[in-house]
Amino acid sequence: MQKSKSRNIMLISLVLFLCLFGMVMIYSASSYSSSVLFSDSMHFVKKQFLGFLLGLAMLIFTANFDYHRYYKFRWYLVGISILLLLLVFVPGVGVSANGARRWIGFAGINLQSSEVAKFGFVIFSACYLSKNYTETKKFKGILPILCVGGVMCLLIILEPNMSVTMCVGLVMVVMLFIGGISARHFVLLAIPAILIAIGLIVIEPYRFARLIAFINPWANPKEEGYQLIQSLYSLGAGGLFGVGLFNSRQKYLFLPFAESDFIFSIIGEELGLIGAILVIGVYITIIALGILISLNARDRLGTYMSCGIISVIAIQLLINIAVVTGSIPPTGIPMPFVSAGGTSLSVFMGAIGVVLNISKQSKV
Repeated sequence: MQKSKSRNIMLISLVLFLCLFGMVMIYSASSYSSSVLFSDSMHFVKKQFLGFLLGLAMLIFTANFDYHRYYKFRWYLVGISILLLLLVFVPGVGVSANGARRWIGFAGINLQSSEVAKFGFVIFSACYLSKNYTETKKFKGILPILCVGGVMCLLIILEPNMSVTMCVGLVMVVMLFIGGISARHFVLLAIPAILIAIGLIVIEPYRFARLIAFINPWANPKEEGYQLIQSLYSLGAGGLFGVGLFNSRQKYLFLPFAESDFIFSIIGEELGLIGAILVIGVYITIIALGILISLNARDRLGTYMSCGIISVIAIQLLINIAVVTGSIPPTGIPMPFVSAGGTSLSVFMGAIGVVLNISKQSKV
């Protein structure tokens, strides 16, 4: 019991550190652009702080809500997730920005549906696997997870949002893997999944252009290659120890989305390689604690649920850093707990509360 309490204190401390650190970096990355665009240098910080307060309330609630009760609501969570994904396409409800419809707008607040759907899928998958773990060797045994995950991926790619589609797809792979899917079924599913991913890139001109920019960003440095080049400039300028907090030069409208999808570039520029490694170290510790909680969970439901939530954090972090460093083609996805985005922050904090509840009921 004492070990469980110590793990929880460490986990919540690290998560809160990332949230507060994120607000500092959001201010640094966006103060100039916010002043130019909104006449308020704190514009994004204020929105993030509201997301943090909501997230804190969600974390407290989910940390004290018995995770076994989610089983009763699993289909409701699936229904709500799919409904939210559908609402982005409803005129007057869905909000369009930068050529994509990814948000629901109400009372001046924008909700990104896919952020909720990711964790709705994890909870459903964990509930299903905990009761049907003996059936996962059969193809029909994994069909519910494939169907629910497939519908969510389809709706998300139609927004369009390739990065979150990849995230949900990879989380589906993780859930099936820990659920005991057979190697034969894994290969049979992996081949068409890879072909579909390639097809989605090739048939959509802007995705194909991003692929070309990834291969050689200097081929079109003022268009498709611009963002990646500016990100690499930012990281390169930071060197070992950085140019100093609040001293980034790329944030002066050179690097697009510096406060959100590319905030890691600003971290690397201002805090250097050492600072970036320390930040990654905090994430690795959170992920390690999550895995430890999964291994010591009271039952299969706790193991699957905790592992699924931690996999979302790990996969999203990996994609974000890979994009920023030019390791994969550019695609927008926030850095968990740090990037600007009230929905993302509050939902991730709520998910951590679920992990905390699982830990409180763990074996050790």
